Amino acid sequence: MGGIWSTRLKKAEGGLSSSNTLGKGYGVGFAVHDRKIAKAYYDSMELRPTPGKDGASTAPQMTSILGRAGTVGLEKAVEVLDTIGSSMSNLTSASGFMSERVSRGNKICILSFEVANTITKGAALMRSVSQENLEFLKNKILLSDGIQKLVSMDMKELLAIVASDTREELDGFCKEVIRFGNLCKDPEWHNLARYFQKLFSDSSPPQLQKEDAEATMQHLTNLAQHTSDLYHEFHALDRFEQDYRSKLREEETLTAAQRGEHTMILQSELKRQRKLVKSLKKRSLWSRNLEEVMEKLVDIVAFIHQEILEGFGPTGINTANSREDPAPPRLGPSGLALHYANVIQQMDSIVSRPLSLPPNMRDSLYQGLPVSVKADLRSRLQTFRVKNEMTVAHIKAGMQKTLQWLVPMAESTVKAHQGFGWIGEWANMGADLNVKPCQCRSLIRIQTLHHADKEKLTSAYSS
Repeated sequence: MGGIWSTRLKKAEGGLSSSNTLGKGYGVGFAVHDRKIAKAYYDSMELRPTPGKDGASTAPQMTSILGRAGTVGLEKAVEVLDTIGSSMSNLTSASGFMSERVSRGNKICILSFEVANTITKGAALMRSVSQENLEFLKNKILLSDGIQKLVSMDMKELLAIVASDTREELDGFCKEVIRFGNLCKDPEWHNLARYFQKLFSDSSPPQLQKEDAEATMQHLTNLAQHTSDLYHEFHALDRFEQDYRSKLREEETLTAAQRGEHTMILQSELKRQRKLVKSLKKRSLWSRNLEEVMEKLVDIVAFIHQEILEGFGPTGINTANSREDPAPPRLGPSGLALHYANVIQQMDSIVSRPLSLPPNMRDSLYQGLPVSVKADLRSRLQTFRVKNEMTVAHIKAGMQKTLQWLVPMAESTVKAHQGFGWIGEWANMGADLNVKPCQCRSLIRIQTLHHADKEKLTSAYSS
């Protein structure tokens, strides 16, 4: 990174307080350090080129964002990443054990699984703001019937909503990067909250090279993939060791003549597995310095910020207060999105298979309806008069016409809740080498019922 950012960032050191706009808790533990230390970090904000030779450069090249490992391997890695990620989510630089371990050895070690999780989050976010995905967003997703009828028909408002969601995801990503910075031995990484605050307030940051950013992310995802492989090889090593110890206990009661070759075979397999784990440690995040990875993560944050500005224009700067008029009540903030999605799916089941339903299906559907819909339904039934005889086929066709655009949003809502968190995102990504990154699109919030207008959806229920 060159000297292009130094002036702005030195001003940030003296001109900004520890409180910031990135979220609660960002100012904790961020002291102003010696000016030499600050200068060493703030000398540059250009993206550094990825080193030509590295421990991970010998890894197979990936054409998808996750690499060559199969989906089965990734699903196995999900368990440990989820467990470790949640168990360490409250750690800070003052939390004793983890901080001391990282600082003393200056290696990532056990923290590598959580860092891999964060890298995956950054990869998905970086892909979502790519030019290909933004074109797909504007030309297809935002023009879908569900979004147009339930969210808004104003393209400017829709883009502002997506920009706000993207900013929210970037803030979450930054919080994790900041926390890792606090765990670094080198204090130059302890002021990232202030640095990001200054970066995000700049509407015209210096341009970072897309090719360099993509190469950096490719390098990080290679390391994350090897870290995923390391996890399930750790699992296999644990099984080998248990089997070997169990066999040794069995043979303690046997004579030398009775002992077979099985123990020797297990010992040989155990030795090979230990070598494999040792090799993966060297190729994964496990053996990397945290400071080395932090430099790349900070570059990725800066590049994603740049892409948001380029992709969304003025709406990508400050989207929190972009609406002049009060927004109508939305399902997500009301905590009703998943409930409404389940009701829609029940309706679809009844319409699709009216003759093969459980006896209590209709009662269950009625109990799940919103209060306003129930009241409107009672009123309609009391005044209902049959003018023209309607066949079951006509009624079904009318309901299917509405469900045709309602069901996709309901399914997306359920899927988003089932795959909540970036571990679920990683598990659901394919590893097909022929799939381009732009073809592997993540589900975004506006495709769900989160931003759906409550009154519009209630009206659709009643129609």
